[in-house]
Amino acid sequence: MTDASASLDTKPRRGRGLLRALVFLLLGAFLLAAGFGAGYFYFANPLSPAKDVLRLIERTPEADEPAADPDAPQKVPRPTPERESFVTSYYQFKEPLTTNLRASRRLLQAGIGLSTQYDQKVMDNVARNEVALRSDMLAIVGTFSEEELQDKAGRDRLAELRGAVNARLQQLEGFGGIEAVFFPSFILQ
Repeated sequence: MTDASASLDTKPRRGRGLLRALVFLLLGAFLLAAGFGAGYFYFANPLSPAKDVLRLIERTPEADEPAADPDAPQKVPRPTPERESFVTSYYQFKEPLTTNLRASRRLLQAGIGLSTQYDQKVMDNVARNEVALRSDMLAIVGTFSEEELQDKAGRDRLAELRGAVNARLQQLEGFGGIEAVFFPSFILQ
């Protein structure tokens, strides 16, 4: 009997290998389907926050219609005042202003910017008369001492260059129009 049982064990069992391949194939198909399903659920979520926001932003036709109940409070739009909005224009001198300070060996190098809410004509006047404006500003800045420019009050006084710029533009063009002077760069050496 040992010979008969040995001959039975040496026969390959084909059904077991086929069953194992079928199980692996079904398991792979299941994992693939689960992956596609999870990807669809993650990327095509019908409850995504972006869609909720878009849904809330869209107006519904019922909101625009008056209420069916005449006693219900009516939605009254609030009137908004219409006022003209002025656009501020800026002009920055290409080269910074560099000058000696009064009673000091130190230098001030400041970038100068001007603003107006008038039309472009004011900025064209500034560009056309840049040499005269720079000369007037240098004369004024040279009167400041190092101590005066160390604190904010001195720098605020320096912003009063606006008066000199407007006076020169008034003299040359008949109209000033500069509303503020800015210092994009301010270096005290």
